[in-house]
Order: sequence, then structure tokens, then C-alpha cells
Amino acid sequence: VQLQASGGGLVQAGGSLRVSCVDSGRTFSTYDMAWFRQAPGKEREFLAAIYRRGGSRSYGDAVKDRFIISRDNAKSTVYLQMTGLKPEDTAVYYCAAGVMTAGQYPFWGQGTLVTVSS
Repeated sequence: VQLQASGGGLVQAGGSLRVSCVDSGRTFSTYDMAWFRQAPGKEREFLAAIYRRGGSRSYGDAVKDRFIISRDNAKSTVYLQMTGLKPEDTAVYYCAAGVMTAGQYPFWGQGTLVTVSS
């Protein structure tokens, strides 16, 4: 598994952004995928996860009404569509691969920075 996140950038409060994470390996569809974020001086925060075949999803409380996780196994890509962005959403966003039911994600991408201006 080799994960590469992209799509971060600067967006105004209230705006939308979609970040993506592509796996250059050949085993993407065998892993559940998740998104996390980490803001400066704060602990890493779980955002969303999706089952390896799609369908089942879970969300962190802070984003469950604003963010949507999806995946395209044919493109080995997982997405996080973010709407209603707030300055407190500013963080480095990471994708991860593992097992959703166990909450274990041993494989991580390098992160992409999302900055939300007020």
C-alpha cells in the first residue's frame, strides 16, 4: 500500500473542498479506508471511514453532517468531500488504510494541508 493524498489548499469559511488519496499499490480494494486530520498542537482526529467494498461508512462527530467519504476501487482512490468548512477545520488531512471494525490503520499517506480562512 502506497498512499498519496492531494487536493488540499486554501478555502474561505463556508466553502467546499474535496481531498483525494490514491493508492499506487495493487491491494486498495482489500483495505478499509479512513481520513484523519491533525491541527497544530492538537491530537490526531478521526474523520471518516469506509468499508473496502464501499457501503458501510462511519464518521466522527465533528464532521458527520458536513463531510462525505467515498471510494472508487477501479481508480484505487478514496475521497473526502468537505462542505460548510470552518476555520477550525484547518489541519493536515491524512488518509489511512486498514480495518474499520478494529479501528486499526497501519498504512498512512503523507497528508495534505487544508487551510480555511475566516
